[in-house]
Amino acid sequence: MKFERFVIHVHHSLIAIALLSICPLPAMAQTNHSHTLAMQGNQSTVDQQSQASALLQIVREATEKFKDVAEAEKEGYVLTFGCVSGPDQGAMGLHYVNSYLLDKGEVNPRKPQIVIYEPTPNGKPKLIGADYLVFADAWDAQHPNEPPELMGQLFHFFETPNRFALPAFYTLHVWAWKENPNGAFVNWHPDVSCQSFVGQTTQ
Repeated sequence: MKFERFVIHVHHSLIAIALLSICPLPAMAQTNHSHTLAMQGNQSTVDQQSQASALLQIVREATEKFKDVAEAEKEGYVLTFGCVSGPDQGAMGLHYVNSYLLDKGEVNPRKPQIVIYEPTPNGKPKLIGADYLVFADAWDAQHPNEPPELMGQLFHFFETPNRFALPAFYTLHVWAWKENPNGAFVNWHPDVSCQSFVGQTTQ
């Protein structure tokens, strides 16, 4: 009986060895394929991070001269909406809007339609970022089924009616001058406040 079990065991072992000798190439191909997909995914993430960093740098270069709000006003940026406060916490801050760039309806990282400031206790607004905004009807007419994006960052859509009393629009905030713990391209900044602003607050 023991001998028969031994023979059966040896027989099964030989079959297993035979199968292993036949199968290594397909198994290796699957492993390599999975590894390739993982590498592609990592590369995609690296590319996205690179584009995001490049966009932040471009916005800083394009808006650095606006650290003095008087320079922004000289180039046609006007405070609009007062100070925009968040629904729960944080804010968007002070939006200085360039109506000429807004009417053009173009997306150019070096020409934001809006520059964003945070009010400060001394009354001098502090530059914290930029906002790109295009009206949905005009954009969709020129770019059907192609929502706006900027260097890999998709714009957010605001329906109408909205707190800004604007037609439906697409927007992308870039918090280039004040790091946002929730991400550089989200709408609201949890560490921005309208408390120091004297005037209208949009909520």
